[in-house]
Amino acid sequence: MPRVPRRPRSRSAAAAGLALAALAALAPAARAAQPEPRPAAAQACAARVSTAHVLPGDRVYPEGIGADPRTGELYVSSFTTGAVYKITPGRTEAEVFLPSGTDGRTTAGGLKADRAGRLWVADQAGVSLYDVHGRRLVARFDAPVADGAWVNDVAIGPDGTAYLTDSRRATVYRVTPAQVRQAVADGGRARLRDGFDLSGMVDPHQPDAFTLNGLVVDPAGRYVLAVDMTGGDLYRLGIATGSVRRVTLRGADLTHADGLDLRHGTLWAAHNRSNTISRWRISPDGGRARLERLLTDPSLQTPTTLVRQDGRLLVVRSQFDKGGPMGPGTPERPFTVAAVDGI
Repeated sequence: MPRVPRRPRSRSAAAAGLALAALAALAPAARAAQPEPRPAAAQACAARVSTAHVLPGDRVYPEGIGADPRTGELYVSSFTTGAVYKITPGRTEAEVFLPSGTDGRTTAGGLKADRAGRLWVADQAGVSLYDVHGRRLVARFDAPVADGAWVNDVAIGPDGTAYLTDSRRATVYRVTPAQVRQAVADGGRARLRDGFDLSGMVDPHQPDAFTLNGLVVDPAGRYVLAVDMTGGDLYRLGIATGSVRRVTLRGADLTHADGLDLRHGTLWAAHNRSNTISRWRISPDGGRARLERLLTDPSLQTPTTLVRQDGRLLVVRSQFDKGGPMGPGTPERPFTVAAVDGI
């Protein structure tokens, strides 16, 4: 589809790369220009971080998390092995749901369960769709290019359509229920199709840098919100119109933002490198977002994504910076999922 033209940026490249902690402490002059109240540091510090779930294995380095909307079961992916874990409600320890190497997969990123009893698991080269009851592969959708793609995260719309970010191509793919049925009829294999091409709109970046990462779908099915973790922008993608525009952010930007979760007009973001969770109020039309709270805590251990369940945030502690894909070192074992209350 045609690329969206890039519009000039109003802020400098240096401002776009500021750390969130610095952005939370705005200078007095900047505060005077903002009529909306600045989130108080005490609000962020009041949040409590604890361990909710334990993942078996020495080199899990978890990346994605998703909750089954029918049963409340949680699924967590391993970036370094491709395994998928299941957490049953009421239990602390996860169990292996899909072992490493299942259907040739040795890495896994974003994953989501849909209302049809299926689990979508992204793995850089595409996405696999499983029946959660029989753990059976239903269909496989491959990225449209053999090299240069990085299928990262997935979100499900109210009509069952799946949306997936490609962090290398700055593209959001779209897989409709009709396309799933056709793939099954054709033997279970198909290619992902571009839904929104943002490669002409995202900020200039290094060739090996990630752009689009986490994404969520408006519960009414009007739009998708997708974050550019390098440029710090949030984009609103009109589902019916195909329109693409930047969301106006107030109070900070979304640099290093990875996974997102949207509930009742509130957006939460996990910022991996800065060990931060941010909370935003989204306008009714999805065109504006105002920062409400900010939590930075090293005990988040490089959070990659999160999900809201039973009034608390469940946050994946990836530890990517400790011997994983983001740095050398030794991880703290066991790998865990944190619970964050108060944000």
